[in-house]
Amino acid sequence: MRRMLLAAGITMVLAGAGTAQTLPSSQGTLRVEAMLTGLDEPWAIGLLPGGGFLVTERDGRLILVQDGRARDVGGVPEVAATGQGGLLDITVARDFAATREVFLSFAKPQGRGQNTALAVARLSDDGARLENVRVIFEAAPGFSGGQHFGSRVVEAPDGTLFLTTGDRGAPESSQDLSNHNGAVIRVARDGSVPADNPFVGQAGAQPEIWSFGHRNVQGAGLDLDGNLITAEHGARGGDEINRIRRGANFGWPVITYGVAYSGRPIGEGTQKPGMEQPEFYWDPSMAPSGLMVYSGRLWPEWRGDIFVGSLKFSYIARLDGTPLREVEQIEGDHTGRVRDIVEASDGTIWFLSVGDGAVYRLSPG
Repeated sequence: MRRMLLAAGITMVLAGAGTAQTLPSSQGTLRVEAMLTGLDEPWAIGLLPGGGFLVTERDGRLILVQDGRARDVGGVPEVAATGQGGLLDITVARDFAATREVFLSFAKPQGRGQNTALAVARLSDDGARLENVRVIFEAAPGFSGGQHFGSRVVEAPDGTLFLTTGDRGAPESSQDLSNHNGAVIRVARDGSVPADNPFVGQAGAQPEIWSFGHRNVQGAGLDLDGNLITAEHGARGGDEINRIRRGANFGWPVITYGVAYSGRPIGEGTQKPGMEQPEFYWDPSMAPSGLMVYSGRLWPEWRGDIFVGSLKFSYIARLDGTPLREVEQIEGDHTGRVRDIVEASDGTIWFLSVGDGAVYRLSPG
């Protein structure tokens, strides 16, 4: 009954879509249009070529919006919807027009525990269900609880897949290469391990690991040169933007610019040889989620800038410059708890507000 009521609510909103409000910005007025509302706990947006989009909800629901209609998609793998876990990111394959494939990240049940997993599936021709669902990666078991699943998926220029994970509430596990926690994972589209991954052949190390020492990466995207950039939750202070390098150790919990929620220091300070410094960090924390590097298609002045959603302070951060810094906060009535942010092929910016339970589109005002 709950899902029937939600579906009805979404349909009514779509029928009224087009009512727009505005937001101020450094590039003038931005037009804000609600593309979908009535959502429960949305997590990610996947834009489809030729129009339409997919939205995940943490409880395991996948919604397709196409031709003015919203409907549930069947065939979603079983998820562990506990704490921060559940159905999380969705990424539309670059060759979707030919393959109709999408990539899903989720908290996968593992006996009495759960951990981050990555699946690939085909969206049926009629959009009604996922077909040929294959779990191509799951993090090593042995962890339970509802914290820190990371879970952004990025398709690299060479066709490999990056998946971010979190420390699962066990900070020390981020420095332990024998598990996949607190890492950026890199696998081929069939789940195999690329031969040039940095820890292939290293005794005791998980070969899928690309970088490690992360706390909880909930934003990830490619810059205009195809390099991976992430946004990572710190503890109290110390949220980070990182430029990911092959085999690099990003320090958590040995070094951090944050402190424990009690106010006590964490680790050994803010720097240590062999550990990476963040490109930028926030203090106080703004709880980053979702990250997009803008092409400049509609707003040329923003070309190459990094956009990150804030779950805590309810704005969209824009970062630019060398050294990198936050140069603008785009905020208004609809930027409550921004979970995801993506760019469409026409240059419009789409974002997902957990506070409103809605998907919005920004265009020039």
